[in-house]
Amino acid sequence: MGDFYARKIIEALRSGISCREVGECFSSARPKILRELRDALENLTDEHHSAGRIISGKYGEGKTHLLNTVAGIAWTQNIVVSRITLSKETPLSNLHTLYPKVVQGTYLPGQIQPGIDMLFERFAYGGPVASSLLEFCLTGMETNRLYFVLKSYLGTQNDEEKYTLLGDISGNFMTNAAIRQIYRRIYNQAAVFNTSFVKSKHVMDYFAFLARLFIALGYNGWALLFDETELIGRLSKKARLSAYYNIALLSKAEHMESTYSLFAFNASYGPDVIEAKHEHANIEEALLPPEVKTEIESTLSGIISATQLAPLNRDETLEILAGIQRYHGLAYDWHPSLDLEHLLASAEKRGYLLRTRIRAVVETLDQLHQYGETGEIRINELGQATFEEDEREESSLDPFIQ
Repeated sequence: MGDFYARKIIEALRSGISCREVGECFSSARPKILRELRDALENLTDEHHSAGRIISGKYGEGKTHLLNTVAGIAWTQNIVVSRITLSKETPLSNLHTLYPKVVQGTYLPGQIQPGIDMLFERFAYGGPVASSLLEFCLTGMETNRLYFVLKSYLGTQNDEEKYTLLGDISGNFMTNAAIRQIYRRIYNQAAVFNTSFVKSKHVMDYFAFLARLFIALGYNGWALLFDETELIGRLSKKARLSAYYNIALLSKAEHMESTYSLFAFNASYGPDVIEAKHEHANIEEALLPPEVKTEIESTLSGIISATQLAPLNRDETLEILAGIQRYHGLAYDWHPSLDLEHLLASAEKRGYLLRTRIRAVVETLDQLHQYGETGEIRINELGQATFEEDEREESSLDPFIQ
């Protein structure tokens, strides 16, 4: 029958889609940047500070794989991971729209399924964790809204109310009137808000709360991993500026405790967007406070100077091919023993993208396993056609995004 874990890895490589298991098993390439990222995650535990970083890479050269590898490193360090792939429905320009997507993509160390609901079963009203979190909600945020939400959740025995209040914490924001009604029913007191909550303005309170919640429950930090970040370039001018500013917010120590945010951009973002769309001039023309403009400029500088993923060297590539051959044998109960240099030479003929070459290697092994010999490999044509289709689809969406 073969090894299920190995089959899952091979199926992911065959499809060209990276996954958690691939990131865990193929993590030896690009040791310098991985060492830097590992050290940054360790600093979350040692210093309880927050930071952010931007990386870039060419299409198909391993950005998503790197994020999956970083996720695996974070879990081994007892760090909560949120994986976010940006899209029209998950825009970085609107944090109140992004926040529930972040929660949905949050994985606790040791958990296969995402979610944070189970965390609230680990502490009760009156205990040290609850007391510290309630104190933080009163003193560590711009609004005190979450104090009344959390205290109501801890005080109610009504399952429907618990579900609604937990939904608010997860990004399905309740009205202030609904919170007041539940709080008064439980405690026979009025919930007095220190300011009127506006989700588009105060959603960072929710990010800060989650960061503190993870630390309070014994985790060593929170890693936010953003993929497809170059889709910012397809937003309107105003939305792009908001997205740049939000990158700065999500990387700031004063907003979230022990949090590391990593943003992956396409390597061409600088010339294709920052230069072509005159982003520096757009900042100057925008009616924004000087401190906001400074943060946006800092983000642009970070994108331009971002570490770019270098192509794998020959030794790294051969090591990956050896791993693919090993997992293919485990997956399908056979013993491939191809000459890796020959396999590499064959893969290099199929295209310049690392993803395409890996898919060609998997198909070569598939054919040898099934037929005992290799025939025509069509991965190059398939990959190229798929890429062109993606480009046509993106072009057709532009009028709705701009």
